[in-house]
Amino acid sequence: MPSNVSNAEAWPSLPLEAWSDTCATLHMWTQIVGKIRLRQSPWINHSWHVTLYVTARGLTTSPIPYEMAKLDLHVNINEKPNEISDPIPFD
Repeated sequence: MPSNVSNAEAWPSLPLEAWSDTCATLHMWTQIVGKIRLRQSPWINHSWHVTLYVTARGLTTSPIPYEMAKLDLHVNINEKPNEISDPIPFD
């Protein structure tokens, strides 16, 4: 970054109001992924086995164990979102 450009100028404005619906949707999808990973992986204290990792392509997990390693997952999860006021259960 050139020395005459401030940090405020280097990053575009991203007001929450402009993408709050996207933020809420992303939050719910990451909860579903986390719940599947929580259910399928051996327990590690503090739920460290559920962590999502930031990559150049977005968010990812390490491999999620499942019986025959196919993607047709049938997993029973707690369908209620966590840490959400007035949660609506996932279908």
